Amino acid sequence: MIKQTILTLFILFGFSNNTNAQFGFSHEVGVIVGPVAFQSDYGERHDLNTNSGNTGIGIGIIHYLNFSYKAECNCYTPETYFNDHFKLRSELSYNKTELKHFGEWVDPSKTSLGADQLRAMRGSTAVTNIGMQLEYFPLSIRDFTSRIGSLGPFISLGGQFSYYNAKAYSTMGPLGTPLTTFPKYLTPTDGRPYGFSTEGGSVWSVVSSVGTRYKLTPLRDLMIDLRFQYYFSNWVDGLNPNPALYKENKANDWLVWFNVGYIYYLQ
Repeated sequence: MIKQTILTLFILFGFSNNTNAQFGFSHEVGVIVGPVAFQSDYGERHDLNTNSGNTGIGIGIIHYLNFSYKAECNCYTPETYFNDHFKLRSELSYNKTELKHFGEWVDPSKTSLGADQLRAMRGSTAVTNIGMQLEYFPLSIRDFTSRIGSLGPFISLGGQFSYYNAKAYSTMGPLGTPLTTFPKYLTPTDGRPYGFSTEGGSVWSVVSSVGTRYKLTPLRDLMIDLRFQYYFSNWVDGLNPNPALYKENKANDWLVWFNVGYIYYLQ
């Protein structure tokens, strides 16, 4: 998978260089990092402790095609609405989150075997993403580029291909027996023998974000970005109680990622 990802990055970079030679785009590169809140089948829906507890960290490298500027001549491209308000962003990122149950059913006041099983249940997921987003800047990109200290708010929409590695276990012993496993996770689901799985797999996702840039210098920006990423699978976290029996299991896995980035304009 890593070799395929690296090969894809070379293809994308080669494509962007070839495009630059033909149409006069410029390039930007950067890094991003920040906390990830993973919304999964661990914990209780709409519970603050779940949302704050099942968090991890994400890092990434990003590349932009800037349609408003031609690096080879140090000049602007012919002005159009698209050139002055859109950028194409490609990305390779990685995030990892440790998971456990939070909420009413694992409250210390609960003393049943089921509560003990839920409290003992642990998991993690590590996800590598590669993909593209089209970013829209409501304000002029040219105006933002020309003024130190200016803000460039944006929204974006795109898609990513992800490879995940999920793990599920219990501090009470191996999962898969009535002594260690909460009953809803012993039910076969989606071709698996149980409602939990330790596995790796691939999945597509849709990504949307809102953020802003801050112009530090003519060639350097800071960025903050709040991202929503929805996976087209419910196995990314390693849990998927049978949705035909457990109606609360009605959404695929998704995450919210707040990241801070540093972007450099290539000349």
